[in-house]
Amino acid sequence: MLILNRRTDAAATDTVALAYDERKRSRLKVTLASGREAGIFLERGDHLHGGDRLAAEDGSAVVEIVAAPERLIEASADSPLLFARAAYHLGNRHVPVQLLPTAQGGRLRFQTDHVLAEMVRGLGCAVAETEAPFQPESGAYGAHGGHHRHGGEGDEGNDLHDPGHGPHRSLPKIHQFKPR
Repeated sequence: MLILNRRTDAAATDTVALAYDERKRSRLKVTLASGREAGIFLERGDHLHGGDRLAAEDGSAVVEIVAAPERLIEASADSPLLFARAAYHLGNRHVPVQLLPTAQGGRLRFQTDHVLAEMVRGLGCAVAETEAPFQPESGAYGAHGGHHRHGGEGDEGNDLHDPGHGPHRSLPKIHQFKPR
């Protein structure tokens, strides 16, 4: 079995399509587009995004991660205010959300949850089920746009606090501050 355990910017020689929940796992057995079996072994808390590439331990392959289409709820807002309100209420519930701004307002995609669908419908959004690749926002402490590479080539040491998802830098305790 091919072992994929480090990120790279090299050209891909194969691909694997993974849903969002699979891309959050640090240990995963997969079947590549070529039919070859592979194991993904990453640092705990390291997430994959569509477009990321992993190199094989033996250097024989580079595999590009493809965000697989999955069933989602898509909420459409017809104004920027409604778009912001819906995003706020979903974020307040720590729901992974993909933001798709439009000229008039925007669309929000999130994993299928009919309670949340009713909530955003109650705010005034049009709600529909869709099937699409899901690339939610990384969050305030991750890189924006869903393409951050933790500890990979070219990573200059992102040491911001990313709760449960990578390096952690605690703020000093009050007794650790020294008067000037």
